[in-house]
Amino acid sequence: MELDDIDRKILAVLRDDGRAGFAAIGAAVGLSTSAAKRRVDRLRARGVITGFTAIVDPAALGWHTEAYVELYCQGRTSPAAIAAALAKYPEVVDACTVSGDADALVHVMASDVKHFEQVLEKINAERFVVRTKSVLVLSRLLRR
Repeated sequence: MELDDIDRKILAVLRDDGRAGFAAIGAAVGLSTSAAKRRVDRLRARGVITGFTAIVDPAALGWHTEAYVELYCQGRTSPAAIAAALAKYPEVVDACTVSGDADALVHVMASDVKHFEQVLEKINAERFVVRTKSVLVLSRLLRR
């Protein structure tokens, strides 16, 4: 699934603005509108572009408290089981398996510390969770 320079430029345009039209994409990468559309369609068909989504500012939902939670699980809890459990909580905005002692790292957004604590209690109540370790974000230094 080798990408050429034009494909990479198209992906950069779409990462910056997922709603960019084919004319704008073509202008940015030196292609006609129809050629840009064909390229984007090809990238979608090959699975390079897996979807388009709206990125919502968590503050618009009233979520101003941000935390990362290390999740420690019993035995051989599968990543699929962890994902299924965490998917129930809209406050969980991202989660991944990680190297090291923890089994997963969970990114949580909440309205305030009390709301975060409530979410953390629910996560801790999942049958496979042994313990958690949390850190609250004080200020975001960089986001890409």
